[in-house]
Amino acid sequence: MTSTTVDSAPRRGSSALAVLQRIGRSLMLPIAVLPAAALLLRFGQADMLGDDGLGWTRVAEVVGEAGNALFAALPLLFAVGVAIGFARKSDGSTALAAVVGYLVFDRVSKIMFSHSDELKDSVLITTVTSEDPLETAQVINWGVTNPTQVLGGILMGVIAALLYQRYYRIKLPTWLAFFGGRRFVPIITAVAGLALGIVIGLIWPVLGSWLTDFGEWITGAGAAGAGIYGVINRLLLPFGLHHIPNSLIWFVFGTFEGPDGTVTGEINRYLAGDPDAGGFLAGFFPVLMFGLPGAALAIWRAAPPHRRPAVGGIMVSAGLTAFITGVTEPIEFAFMFVAPVLYGVHVVLTGISMAVLEAAGAQLGFGFSAGFIDLLLNARKDNTEQLLLILGMGVLYFFLYYFIFKFMIEKFDFATPGREPEGEESSAVDPAAEPEMAAAGTGGEKGDEKKEAAKDSAEASDG
Repeated sequence: MTSTTVDSAPRRGSSALAVLQRIGRSLMLPIAVLPAAALLLRFGQADMLGDDGLGWTRVAEVVGEAGNALFAALPLLFAVGVAIGFARKSDGSTALAAVVGYLVFDRVSKIMFSHSDELKDSVLITTVTSEDPLETAQVINWGVTNPTQVLGGILMGVIAALLYQRYYRIKLPTWLAFFGGRRFVPIITAVAGLALGIVIGLIWPVLGSWLTDFGEWITGAGAAGAGIYGVINRLLLPFGLHHIPNSLIWFVFGTFEGPDGTVTGEINRYLAGDPDAGGFLAGFFPVLMFGLPGAALAIWRAAPPHRRPAVGGIMVSAGLTAFITGVTEPIEFAFMFVAPVLYGVHVVLTGISMAVLEAAGAQLGFGFSAGFIDLLLNARKDNTEQLLLILGMGVLYFFLYYFIFKFMIEKFDFATPGREPEGEESSAVDPAAEPEMAAAGTGGEKGDEKKEAAKDSAEASDG
């Protein structure tokens, strides 16, 4: 075996990992829409602005429908967000191409689904009016739903990004020059959307049943399924890949017939009032709100006295950020690479929290992350269960993380922030940094960006 052959396998592996990291990072953009959608939907529910709350029924209806509009358009939002995030040097034409491609894909695949013997009974909407005479009639695109949900949007977004990178510099004959360059991208993406709609329409009866079976298995596995999901979620975070399983659990697996139609995914079902949703989300609250702030406190207290003021400023800010918003990457990246054993403990504790609370019947969801803001918004929801148990386990996890981390840092002399040799920079991540920078993990595309910039400069000089 030659050295070239030996070296090619790692390169292929690293290339595949880089692509997955780019997909993971690109999911951050559409996910950022969720807090706005969740807030609007939550305030529009009966116990907030509605009949059981302030009694502003019409206001609640308007606000709630504003949130529903965003959740109903999640596949399109994912298509646009992924296209912009995945494509290098993306611009407005990338987003336009994603919209064009997804609209074509959506309509073509629906036509295919409506004629499928396996799918037509599940995708055709036979009831188009609500039993409540005050509710408006519900008619969605000829009364056909698209079971691909956000998966279709993600796939179309990736295709739009790849086509943009391939064709945004294309030169056409003089009589077609107007359609060259970036203007060509939406055109070719429309053709790709047509092809994808046909292909998905043909294979979805099989592929969709596999995904449904897998989703039913993991959501039906109870505590074991929740624990496995928690472990996978944290294991993939260093590589920036955790958004991929998150997208499946949050937006795809599980179905609920809500008052505004069929919704899928743990977050959507919980916000729509599904009495069985929220179990796969509740276990994050003790870890993100309480456990990791305890770890931040341990890192601060384990630092030498003369370094504690500097480390404390970073760790206290990161701990407060985690508690209030559920954004924990600044804490996790402070120890995941300098103390992988500690990160392994964190992974196990996350799985335990998810499994225990699911087994206890706890249910609590979020629109963005498992922080105090989401807890405050959803504490009074009808389908929130075992809130006191969640909070009690959170307090336990705060002390558990604190004592385990402080003991292990001092026992094994881990080089956490403040304990590095003199003269080395701290490994702590500034909480003010953008969350997607931390979530990106080990990815980095500056070399590719420099190559693209050099190529653009060369073409500009030629022109």
